[in-house]
Amino acid sequence: MGRKPKIVIVAGPTAVGKTTFAIELAEGLGGEIVGADSMQIYRYMDIGTAKPTQQERAQVPHYLIDIRDPDESFDASQYVREARHAVEEVIRRGKVPLVVGGTGLYIKALLGGLFELESIDEGIRERLQHILDAEGIEALYKRLQVCDPVTADRLQPNDTYRILRAVEIYETTGVPIVEHQKAHRFQDAPFQSMKIGLFMDRDALYNRINRRVDAMVAEGFLDEVHRLLARGYGEDLKSMQSIGYRHMVGVIRNRYSKEEAMTLMKRDTRRYAKRQMTWFKADPHFQWITPSRVGAVTEMAERFLHSP
Repeated sequence: MGRKPKIVIVAGPTAVGKTTFAIELAEGLGGEIVGADSMQIYRYMDIGTAKPTQQERAQVPHYLIDIRDPDESFDASQYVREARHAVEEVIRRGKVPLVVGGTGLYIKALLGGLFELESIDEGIRERLQHILDAEGIEALYKRLQVCDPVTADRLQPNDTYRILRAVEIYETTGVPIVEHQKAHRFQDAPFQSMKIGLFMDRDALYNRINRRVDAMVAEGFLDEVHRLLARGYGEDLKSMQSIGYRHMVGVIRNRYSKEEAMTLMKRDTRRYAKRQMTWFKADPHFQWITPSRVGAVTEMAERFLHSP
């Protein structure tokens, strides 16, 4: 059996500087970037997802960006298939694969842990909780009957906890909960990985988040959301319920002012960054580095890539 291919992971919270860091690292290593971001996969959603610019993508090839329309479904199991294919393509080209992003579930799934699922995508959890509060458990039970009829048949229609959990797992992974109780489909660990986590002082990160929200709005985030709605992408879509997009929709629908929306968006983004750090910190294999130390990481990666 041959040696497993080596990949470098660059993860961390939103706004920490992953894109700039990863491009410099990729240039130093002769690498190409495979995205691990659950929102950058969507076309037409550029400003609110902090997608790498065309210039940045011209510097270093990027994969798994702009691969779905905003009304198309995409889950962790689909990500695994597409990301593994992209990694193989990068290797075939004689380049180093860098998997870069802040969606911890995608990274975990890619490396072989999809069915060891313990955490649920927070955006999905919030959306389902909103449905539960607004429409009751009956709405979620009907959803479960469609996506996972086997589990629905096993549960009482008023079993709120188990119904919610089953729908969460299906919407996070695209796989019914019964499959989690069978053999682990991705039990193999197909890669050797070096995991780099980017971090900075909390106040500095929160300041960056606040400035990023200001910059997004100044760059025309509201117009971007207007265009999405005009294309027929409704506000109830999973993609449109994400941080930033739901806030801008709120302005367009006159639910609150632009200033109120920006305040809420900053708060929700800070909370999301905190959840991301909690996820990544739970993995003891991450080496935590400040974004300014790209030179040191390049040397570390060179040693990793050339070790037996």
